[in-house]
Amino acid sequence: MSAGAADGARALWSGGVLADIQVTRAGRTLLLLGRAGPERELAFLPPPDPPPPDPPVPQTSLPVLLGAGAGHALAEWISRLLARHGPSFRLLVVDKERDILDAGGLPARFAAHPGLAWIEERSPRAALKALTRIQTECGGPPFQPLVHPFYLRLDRAFYGELDRACRASSRADFWSRTRYRRFAGPSPRLLLLTSSYFLMGEVIAACRRLGLEQLLLQVPKGEVGQGAFVERILAAVVDFRPDFALTINHLGVDREGVLTDLLGRLRLPLASWFVDNPHLVLSLYDGLVSPWITLFTWDADNLESLRALGFEHVFYLPLGTDARRFTPEAAPLPSLPPAWSGAISFVGNSMLEKVDVRRNRVRLPEALMRDYQAVAAGFAASEHRSVRAFLREFRPDVLDLLDGLGRMEDSLGYEVMLTWEATRQYRLQCVRSILPLAPLIVGDKGWRRLLGEGGSWLYHPEVSYYDDLPRLYPASAVNFNCTSKQMKGAVNQRVFDVPASRSFLLTDYRAQLENLFEPGREVCCFHSPEEALDLAGRYLAAPGERRAIAAAARRRVLAEHTYEHRLSALAEKMRALYA
Repeated sequence: MSAGAADGARALWSGGVLADIQVTRAGRTLLLLGRAGPERELAFLPPPDPPPPDPPVPQTSLPVLLGAGAGHALAEWISRLLARHGPSFRLLVVDKERDILDAGGLPARFAAHPGLAWIEERSPRAALKALTRIQTECGGPPFQPLVHPFYLRLDRAFYGELDRACRASSRADFWSRTRYRRFAGPSPRLLLLTSSYFLMGEVIAACRRLGLEQLLLQVPKGEVGQGAFVERILAAVVDFRPDFALTINHLGVDREGVLTDLLGRLRLPLASWFVDNPHLVLSLYDGLVSPWITLFTWDADNLESLRALGFEHVFYLPLGTDARRFTPEAAPLPSLPPAWSGAISFVGNSMLEKVDVRRNRVRLPEALMRDYQAVAAGFAASEHRSVRAFLREFRPDVLDLLDGLGRMEDSLGYEVMLTWEATRQYRLQCVRSILPLAPLIVGDKGWRRLLGEGGSWLYHPEVSYYDDLPRLYPASAVNFNCTSKQMKGAVNQRVFDVPASRSFLLTDYRAQLENLFEPGREVCCFHSPEEALDLAGRYLAAPGERRAIAAAARRRVLAEHTYEHRLSALAEKMRALYA
């Protein structure tokens, strides 16, 4: 033992032969072989196979050596593979200890074997991704892992994790057991992946009403790519035999591509339904395009830009509603102020705190922050659907600063902040326009800061989407809606939930609305804050017209816009693509 020595490795020679490798880690110096010499490495090899066949037979597994050591075990394993399978054998070696590799002259000593692949990634996720990519190229044989005991002493977290992940695939023998025919039954079976998102509850409820078998797999943050998660996926596929996997907003899909690669090797399609801006998510998943991934977006304006990213299968799937939850029979919310008397209401976040939090979180230069409110106002008023497209035409100076940040997270953070600030400004304009009608504003305390105290409007704190909103909408004569600026052509959840409860909706015009409802007969739209006040006053004074429009809208929702409709359309598209 020696204390204070720098990390490294050096070869110890005896008579021109490599006798051992001295390895120093964190001040501790260890001998890789010790007194046992080469026999120490050969001892952890499994017993040799029976006499080699003639002619050689194809490999049915993919050997993985975790830690090359001094090369004695590696040389013996190569000798066995050559004898049994011929020169076309495959063997993978995972070893991130570059100093030991250099000291032992590895991998140069074995360069004559083209079937030998070296993986030197420094994280378990990256190493597993490399392993699975080679496994795919070989047709998916199960791993046959063998871990060098010395390397468990060096870094048990790394080599032990990879050993568990490789053994999980061997135990499950999933390659043979997962090659079942997809969509063989009359109804598809869904593997639902989530890391907690409210819409998954609606999906599960819709599955049950449609009679679709589904299995929910919760993905804790930070687990994707680890051996435990891989084992859970494999077990779910083997035991449940899903026809495809479904996630919302790509939740549960890791940036490193482990899940993408795994589903591709399993030939298990993944449907990812985006109900928020997909570009703010997919920008973090650079290059993770796969023919086994199908994207569905709630905003038709995203179709071409998503295809431009390289995704082959991209489809429009708008939001919907749970018509069992949003019904006309819901009892009124008891906390509603009596002074309001059910006139006009608006439910929504002021976006004030959201903008403040995002502004404080992102690390941006002063030049970007100086006039972000003016930039946001310009984006809100423009016809551009994306922040970057707006900046490219109207503020190339800001775009240059953004591209020079270096960190994708900071650039995306600015785009999110700008979108939310644009929404804050626009939403405030719309709400201010209806203040003469003494509306009920339901939302965060930011509205008090923005609108001031003592006005004619009434305030109610934020309410539960599931428990309270179904009881608020029917109590309102006019439900007022103004859409986020992240969706300039699409419609939001309220456009479906309010009519489902046979309640009247006054919403801002969006181009995609006309494909969902008939304007004037099933939905009423305003094109500006000024027009919003006129229309709200008109419909407050016309209860019969309100009821007729609300009834027609509910009939349309029940016929075309429930989550059962959305899930059926998604499942049929997946069947058409992958059956």
